[in-house]
Amino acid sequence: MKAEPFSYRVYRALTDGARPIAHMMLLERSRRNKEDRTRLGERRGEATRSRPSGPLVWVHGASVGESLSLLPIIEALAAQDYSVVVTSGTVTSAQVLARRLPEGSTHQYMPLDVSSYVDRFLDHWRPDLAIFAESEIWPNMICQAHRRNIPLVLVNARMSPRSFRRWSQMRSLAHYLFTRFDLCLAQSQGDAERLVRLGAPRVTVTGNLKFDSVPPPASPAALASMNEFIGGRPVWLAASTHAGEELFAIEAHRRLAATYPDLLTIIAPRHPERGREIFAATARAGLRGSQRSLGLQPDSATDIYIADTIGEMGLFYRVAPIVFLGGSLVAHGGQNPIEPAKLGAALIHGPHIHNFTEVYAALEQAGGAYQINSADDLAATLDHLIHDGDARDEVAERGTNAVTAIGGALRRTMHEIAPYLLKMHLGNRP
Repeated sequence: MKAEPFSYRVYRALTDGARPIAHMMLLERSRRNKEDRTRLGERRGEATRSRPSGPLVWVHGASVGESLSLLPIIEALAAQDYSVVVTSGTVTSAQVLARRLPEGSTHQYMPLDVSSYVDRFLDHWRPDLAIFAESEIWPNMICQAHRRNIPLVLVNARMSPRSFRRWSQMRSLAHYLFTRFDLCLAQSQGDAERLVRLGAPRVTVTGNLKFDSVPPPASPAALASMNEFIGGRPVWLAASTHAGEELFAIEAHRRLAATYPDLLTIIAPRHPERGREIFAATARAGLRGSQRSLGLQPDSATDIYIADTIGEMGLFYRVAPIVFLGGSLVAHGGQNPIEPAKLGAALIHGPHIHNFTEVYAALEQAGGAYQINSADDLAATLDHLIHDGDARDEVAERGTNAVTAIGGALRRTMHEIAPYLLKMHLGNRP
């Protein structure tokens, strides 16, 4: 076995030395609603569920986006009767997964990357295969799993040029960690090349799992209720908005109200805790708002309906035929357009979309979305799509076809991990 590099020994010593303050840190984060106070033990590797009998696959995604991209894999594993323990690191991801995980799968919070916490987690769950998403490189977790001969697979793997430069400055550590992976399934050829240069021994390009994401569900009862409250009003959704973008949406509504006096604007902030702030901005604009987090429905007098809850985007994507995707009028990098596109929405976005360049390029080539750059653009585009139903339907259809055409990553990913599943099923690891 290759000797541990000095940099890893330093990392392990520092993380192990920080264990006495870990509990205090977790308590402080829980006071800020960054941790689930009732499940803090999971962050120390203490299991709150029993391990199921038989082969077990461990699947990990850092937060909501990564966890959702893994859902098709989790569902495919569950359909083959594999038990799955799913870990993530955020409260929001846990809440979303609680609603969407299939039978036979269990969620736990990822333990902090402290050797004793990692050992406690692995001692209990004893996974036969570990599948990590995107760029989850936790040194102790990776090394401890490798020492136990648990096959490690990195799926939907990405390695940006910026991240590559950082890892290149720690070449011995990077090589030591990336050679622990049995298989890396990269999103693109560029990601694959950078992973190989960092030491990954087996790399295959399978594409982006987010292109195969299944739209979030919606309760039939909630959908029927929302459609009843909306009635025949024209409606549009500003989805996953960031600070500043809600002001664009409010201003667009104010400008359109003269032409469409019964217009309903739904704002679903990326961070629901900002609901009260958005309500205040709505009031300052002389408009009437209501917050879903308070149990309110949009009535006939509601101008701005603030969808400040978690796990209901499937509902709002289904009631709004026009969707503006946030994080794109500010320098955030955009939000994933695949889910609303698959549900038939006409899409609008700003210029800052570098987090999803491939899918937005496909949408642009197909004429499946509108790009806007200002509140004026947003109001004008909304006016066009509300007024011209044929144009709205055409751009929506083109968007749906574009995102469907670039799929296939799930099929390729499952093909690559099939040998590991087979050997796990037979009781023999690769």
